[in-house]
Amino acid sequence: MNENNLIEYYNKFNEDKRLKRRHGQVEFLTTIKYIEKYLKDGDKILDVGAGTGVYSEYFNNKYDVVAVELVKHNLRYIEEKGIECYQGNATDLSRFDDNSFDIVLLFGPLYHLISYENKLKALKEAKRVVKNDGLIFISYCMNDFAIIKHGFMERNILDSVNNKLIDDNFNIVSKDTDLYSFVRIEDIYKLKDDSGLREQLIINQDGPCEYMRSDLNKLNDEEFSLFLKYHFSVCERIELLGAGRHILHILKK
Repeated sequence: MNENNLIEYYNKFNEDKRLKRRHGQVEFLTTIKYIEKYLKDGDKILDVGAGTGVYSEYFNNKYDVVAVELVKHNLRYIEEKGIECYQGNATDLSRFDDNSFDIVLLFGPLYHLISYENKLKALKEAKRVVKNDGLIFISYCMNDFAIIKHGFMERNILDSVNNKLIDDNFNIVSKDTDLYSFVRIEDIYKLKDDSGLREQLIINQDGPCEYMRSDLNKLNDEEFSLFLKYHFSVCERIELLGAGRHILHILKK
C-alpha cells in the first residue's frame, strides 16, 4: 500500500457523499442490514479503515464503537462525530488486546492493501482482536467488475493489455503504488483458509449498481424501494457473486 498516495487521495475524496448517492445507498443499506442481523445488545465494534466514520456513526449511539483510520483528514470527521478513534493501520492493531471486540469491520483495508501478505496480516490482526465466535466483516473490490466497467465499457482494455496492466487471464496486475487491488472469489477463499477463519456468509454487496448509476438516479422513491427489495432478494445468490463492484465477506473466528 502506498500510504502517501492513499492519504493524498482521501484528502480530496468525500466518502460520506458517496454513500449518500443512490448507488452508494445500496452498498450502505446492504452492509447495515447484515451487520444488524448478527449484532447483540452490548456488543463492541472495531471499525478499521473507518474513513470518515459513516458506519461508526450509524452504530455509535447504540453500541460501543472504536474507529481506526490512517488518514488524519478523515480522523477529524470521526472526532467531530464524538466517536472514540485512533490513527492506525489495519496490519498493526497492537494497541488493542486479544479478544477485545465482538465485531470487526474491514471496509477499506482489504482493497487498499496491495500485497497478499499484507491482506493476510490485516485479517490475522482482526482475528486476534475479535472474540471467540466473533465476526469480521470484509469488503473486497472485484476484479471482473473492473475488467467489464473500466476495461470494456469505458474502452481501456487495449491500453491495459498493451501496458501489461492485466495478465493473460484478465487478472488485474496491481503495483505497490496503486490505490486499489482487485480480487476474484478464489482469492477471497484462499485468504479465508490461510487466515484460519470460518465462513459465515458471502454477499454481493452492491449488485449491478455501479453499472447503472444514471438509471438508479432516475428512479422515483417508490421505484428505488422496489429496486432495494429486488437487490436484497438476490444478493446472496452464488451465481451473481463477482459481477458487482464489491463483495461483503462475513467470517467467524
